[in-house]
Amino acid sequence: MNPADTLTQRPFFGNNDPKVLLERFGSPLYVYNEAIFRQRCREMRHLIDYPHFTANYSIKANSNLTLLKIAREEGLYADAMSPGEIFALEQAGFTPDQIFFVPNNVSAHELDYARERQICISLDSLDQLELAGRLSPGLGVAIRINPGLGAGHHAKVITAGKKTKFGINAEQLDEARAIAERLGLRIIGVNQHIGSLFMESPAYLRAARHFFELAAGFPDLEFVDLGGGFGIPYRKLDGEAKLDLNELRDGLDQLVDDFVRRYGKPVMVKTEPGRYVVAESGVLLGTVHALKENDGVAYAGTDIGFNVLARPMLYDSWHDIVVYRDGQSLEAEPDALRPVTVVGNICESGDILAKHRLLPPLRQGDHLAVLDAGAYGYAMSSNYNNRLRPAEVLIRQDGSAVLIRRRETLADLMRTCLEI
Repeated sequence: MNPADTLTQRPFFGNNDPKVLLERFGSPLYVYNEAIFRQRCREMRHLIDYPHFTANYSIKANSNLTLLKIAREEGLYADAMSPGEIFALEQAGFTPDQIFFVPNNVSAHELDYARERQICISLDSLDQLELAGRLSPGLGVAIRINPGLGAGHHAKVITAGKKTKFGINAEQLDEARAIAERLGLRIIGVNQHIGSLFMESPAYLRAARHFFELAAGFPDLEFVDLGGGFGIPYRKLDGEAKLDLNELRDGLDQLVDDFVRRYGKPVMVKTEPGRYVVAESGVLLGTVHALKENDGVAYAGTDIGFNVLARPMLYDSWHDIVVYRDGQSLEAEPDALRPVTVVGNICESGDILAKHRLLPPLRQGDHLAVLDAGAYGYAMSSNYNNRLRPAEVLIRQDGSAVLIRRRETLADLMRTCLEI
């Protein structure tokens, strides 16, 4: 099976080949598969059996309007980190009760933006709790708790524990309750997020068990948000296994049942999947433009700079790469593979997509498919070096390709500048 094929045995690119897509929409190019995206939405929507459960898609992973509309169609709710994300969700048709605002260190203006829309807000510090109370006494809010346990694939994505900017520490919860009482706030929800890209259930279940113990100290809860961080196998070409959702489901079902029984009333239980929903739905296509060797290191120069995909530069992240030549994936015997460092076109020494990657011998004009690029790909892209952000294309379930975000033009670079 082609490495870029879906788990449903259908070719990722539908009725198209990568070369034609790049000729039609330009290189580099983000390509999403609708069938995979819908399947991942359904897996998260039905993660546990508890009837009062919802999965909130964390749109910071990918906020393309078409994908947001599909997520809503599949029954997901959503998290927002900014007024811009709230705006995008509104444009996609999400209603206030389907949006959870989970900001970090924001102004009164941003809190008001959500409050005026009757969107529930999470406060992640005592100062932010004070600010919300001064703005709107009597408001029902959530607080983000740092449970003291963190997990993740890189120090920069661990969002709980002793050294993180996120959340109210467990030892501060009495003070948080006192602030809420003094200012007339109602704490109706608690949320946490321990980190990103866990591939085994035990760390998440340990954090969830501890979090439920902390949540029990708040008598008026309407919901408990366990956070996200569900990982995907970025090294699938080497046989890396998927996260075992059945194991996770069994553990969470038991924890939720125990908590609800002890709490004495049903509460909504939420999770915040982002990467899991969209990462495997997306492939980034690019073109090899130059080959060279420096001091014994072979380099393949491409148009996939870190302005297009920042994760390898930020986190030393691995993405599998498949080589295409004339629209067909290039297969090679293991003995024919050669180490090559794949780099982009940005004027920075850190502009490296993959170091010493074993790939078939490359030629100028070959195309590369960077797998699992749907999460934190376009969302983190930039105009650094005044490079243009790429187009985004959706492969529909019937195999056709449709443009869902146009490629930027040079005129776009100046669109917000003012002449004086």
